Amino acid sequence: MSQQQTQLEGEEHVGSLGAHRVRESFNPGGHSLVDKVKRYSADLIDLCEEHKALDPRLAVLAQTAYEEAAMWAVKLVTTQK
Repeated sequence: MSQQQTQLEGEEHVGSLGAHRVRESFNPGGHSLVDKVKRYSADLIDLCEEHKALDPRLAVLAQTAYEEAAMWAVKLVTTQK
């Protein structure tokens, strides 16, 4: 994985496990809410990774749930009425 840098709301984030899992840089529609959902989800995945030593099984379960939640949230914010 290359070290990509993304910017959202004035903060700089270097490519991470979370960014990779939620495909943070993939947003062909350029929706700002998609960027926000992916950034927050990536941060939560990274937080679990940082504390994985406490209980690896729980960390992996939480990471998978955040990844899935990001997909549903992206679908939500890109749904047109």
